[in-house]
Amino acid sequence: MSLVAARGLVKRFGDFTAVDGIDFEIYRGESFGFLGPNGAGKTSTMKMVSCISPPTAGTLTVLGQDPKTKGPQIRARLGLVPQEDSLELELSAMDNLIMYGRYFDLPRAEIKRRATELLEFTQLSERANEKADNFSGGMKRRLTIARSLISDPDLLILDEPTTGLDPQARHLVWERLYRLKSEGVTLVITTHYMDEAEQLCDRLVVMDRGKIVAEGAPQALIQQHSTREVLELRFGMNGHSPRADAVADLADRVEELPDRLLLYVGDGDEALAAVHARGLAPQSALVRRSTLEDVFLRLTGRTLVD
Repeated sequence: MSLVAARGLVKRFGDFTAVDGIDFEIYRGESFGFLGPNGAGKTSTMKMVSCISPPTAGTLTVLGQDPKTKGPQIRARLGLVPQEDSLELELSAMDNLIMYGRYFDLPRAEIKRRATELLEFTQLSERANEKADNFSGGMKRRLTIARSLISDPDLLILDEPTTGLDPQARHLVWERLYRLKSEGVTLVITTHYMDEAEQLCDRLVVMDRGKIVAEGAPQALIQQHSTREVLELRFGMNGHSPRADAVADLADRVEELPDRLLLYVGDGDEALAAVHARGLAPQSALVRRSTLEDVFLRLTGRTLVD
């Protein structure tokens, strides 16, 4: 069943087009991602799906309803994790959840039961009565996720859920989201982290400058648009252009970045041996598997962090 369907969806702010005629569908029980750099149109799309910002043009249905006429009813069935945490810092973790639950007219006993379960789920039970102001960034993020689940939503929307977190905190948030996914919760995730998209998304779209440039499962996109491995070579400042032509025939394609050459190959070690056999001596070399970053570079000519 399609929970979200968009056709020709457009969002403009004056003369600026943030979302430029995109089509997508999100199905019940899947984890769907929007991958792209900052400014690609991901957040503007999520605000339309969340019934916070009306579309400029095109059609959009969320949970089978039109956000233009059924916005409040749809929002009551959504869970939203915004880019920035908006917790009540002077309240405890438990009180944050209880206060938020009251917005949905839930009985107090039911809110308390759900809050207790969600604090345990997000590994915050031992800090339940502590002010949110004392929490680390990762703990605040987990509390925000717990808060978004208090109404038992049909659709959970997460906008850049781990931006600004250290690696340990990111992986803990991922683990909680993966559990939700395994329990059948429908997730919609925007991110500019390729590893996050690969870890969490069953299917995703790659966005650039307001348009969708690719859609599919992460591994399918990598197989379609890149090679099995990538050889990264660094020759020092201003030393890459002369060597790009010298190694061009060793790879399916060569990308020249400001600080390195990327050789897209089937076997990275074999390609590196061939580079050395030609008398080339890079300052450093790295063989890695292809990622969604390489897909984005292939499709747009720039990296996700540009």
